[in-house]
Amino acid sequence: MERTLPYRWDAETNTLWLIDQRALPQKEEWIPVRSAREAARAIKEMVVRGAPAIGVTAAYGMVLAHLAGEDLDEAEKLLAASRPTAVNLFYALEKMRPHKGDLEASLKQAREIWREVEETELAISKNGARVLKGQVLTHCNTGPIATGGYGTAIGAIVEAYRQGRISHVWVDETRPYLQGARLTAWELQKAGVPATLITDNMAAHFMKLGEVDQVIVGVDRMAMNGDFANKIGTYGLAVLAHYHGVSFYPALPLSSVDLSLESGQDIPIEERSAEEVTSIKGVPIAPAGFPARHPAFDVTPHHLITGIVTEKGVFYPPFDEALRNALAQN
Repeated sequence: MERTLPYRWDAETNTLWLIDQRALPQKEEWIPVRSAREAARAIKEMVVRGAPAIGVTAAYGMVLAHLAGEDLDEAEKLLAASRPTAVNLFYALEKMRPHKGDLEASLKQAREIWREVEETELAISKNGARVLKGQVLTHCNTGPIATGGYGTAIGAIVEAYRQGRISHVWVDETRPYLQGARLTAWELQKAGVPATLITDNMAAHFMKLGEVDQVIVGVDRMAMNGDFANKIGTYGLAVLAHYHGVSFYPALPLSSVDLSLESGQDIPIEERSAEEVTSIKGVPIAPAGFPARHPAFDVTPHHLITGIVTEKGVFYPPFDEALRNALAQN
């Protein structure tokens, strides 16, 4: 699979370069990041997005804080506040915390987090491919551009296509930020996987026609019972899949499981600017001043899930028991 990763580290200039995902697919622009403050801004403003990629960016943000002479405690707070829903951000910061004050150890830990992402997602891709067949629908963006590795749900899709298990992918456009239209379509085209873009409200139509065999999506945070937060619209897809008898799989690294949450009701949901709903790339599509809401994520309850794809295998109900056993082995 041809991969474009969301970042690269320049050791000669101590710069983290991020591909500006807001500009894709029309153009590939790279933005230099040289401090934790700049890293936090890049995360908050969606230059980089996707839970695993955010985590790696935050880890390098702490390295940059060392290099820029920033207050390390303040740098960590700034990065932690950049986006509240994806647990990988906090996982990475926790991993970096013991190395405060030691630049060499911090850089080594950031590299280790990046390496862990790659190895984990290769395993997720292979495990996920085993449950996919026929025509698959996916929502939002979960490929290398969002994860820094092989992808989670998209990784499984590409591997399943490589094995001849799937024939076609339906790509939800994913309003309002259009990650599916802009990013997933771009990545699948580069990977040579046959895919068709649809608007989010077309999913039920194709399920009713029998043209969707599975739904597979990513995860920003999962509770211990299997409830999980993902891009807004995921919950609706799960309800549709349940009604139409279509299997539904979230794919995630176990680092995206929040051990402190028994259920998804306490997952914080980021509320983003209403302007992202009322305009597209600065072009208004609603009357000036018209009110809008933009919860960036929703929570899908575990009883709508067929199975959970992880680097340790595919788990089936009862999910709480399966997740606890897998996490105990980590």
